[in-house]
Amino acid sequence: MTPTLSPVAVRILGCLVEKELATPEYYPLTLNALVNACNQKQNRDPVMTLGEDDVLQGLEELRRIQLVYKSSEGVRTTRYCHHLGGLLHLQQDELALLAVLLLRGAQTPGELRTRTERMYSFADLESVETVLQALSEREPPLIIRLPRQPGHKENRYIDLLRAQEQIVCPLEGLEPP
Repeated sequence: MTPTLSPVAVRILGCLVEKELATPEYYPLTLNALVNACNQKQNRDPVMTLGEDDVLQGLEELRRIQLVYKSSEGVRTTRYCHHLGGLLHLQQDELALLAVLLLRGAQTPGELRTRTERMYSFADLESVETVLQALSEREPPLIIRLPRQPGHKENRYIDLLRAQEQIVCPLEGLEPP
């Protein structure tokens, strides 16, 4: 069976990536800051209400597959960092798009361009589509383009890190750098 991430682990990973890119002065995150980030009501879909225990379980799940580690920064309290960029060899623009997909689910290229603005500034919609194409052509792919829904004029993209039926997870068999 292919390993996939639980909804809580997806939320934690998305929050860690988002906070690193959008507010680097507060990154790595303490447990309390991570709980608050996971429970944010804006820019999250679905909205979750997680406690410390839920977040600790999600962190353990991510630690087992080496996507999260405890930082040596901050002597007074434990802080957490993600290792998504290093493990999957991702650039900042790719991380920004993945963070939004992890936090909000399926998105159109236009929505992604708007919602990544604080993390990475794309020059135009074409540059977003270029990065999306690159992420979908990786081996294994990190995102897929969903079929166009009736009544919608644009395709949506979704990450492949979350637990979904009939989707192969790109994390299987990866070794840390």
